[in-house]
Amino acid sequence: MSVTVRELDQNDFQAVREVAQASWHDTYDDLLPRHVQDAFLTEAYSDYNMQQRLMRGGFWVAEDDNGIIGFANFTPVDEQGDADLVAIYMHPDHIGQGVGSMLLQTGIQQLTTLRYLYVDVEKENDVGMRFYEAKGFKVVKEFDEVFAGHTLSTVRMVLELEVDEA
Repeated sequence: MSVTVRELDQNDFQAVREVAQASWHDTYDDLLPRHVQDAFLTEAYSDYNMQQRLMRGGFWVAEDDNGIIGFANFTPVDEQGDADLVAIYMHPDHIGQGVGSMLLQTGIQQLTTLRYLYVDVEKENDVGMRFYEAKGFKVVKEFDEVFAGHTLSTVRMVLELEVDEA
């Protein structure tokens, strides 16, 4: 399987929505009702919000010969090199094939001033927790958050990156 990682473009919006939906349903069906997931996905991946993400940059897609199979969205937080990994999703059929690692590395390489990369992950998202731990992310805090009337246990993690001071 040959996979290419590239920046998001406007023609990718529908495929990104499909990956997000498949990933959310696979990950969160035991944690959140389907209608709550779908309402969130409809808003978060609307054409307007996708256009905003496109304009901000920091959004990469992974595709194989059949189309987009995953994506990652990074958002710089401040001028000191902090950023949030706001989304990294793989189609469930492609989890464990190294594509998430490719997306993570692309974001880290492209955000050249990145020092600290933060991510929030649902504590019961075992696949996500294992992925971040394997990549060197460390837990900095745990908290409960209300998501559409449902309480989720969230873990905030950070990856400290070495910056070349040259």
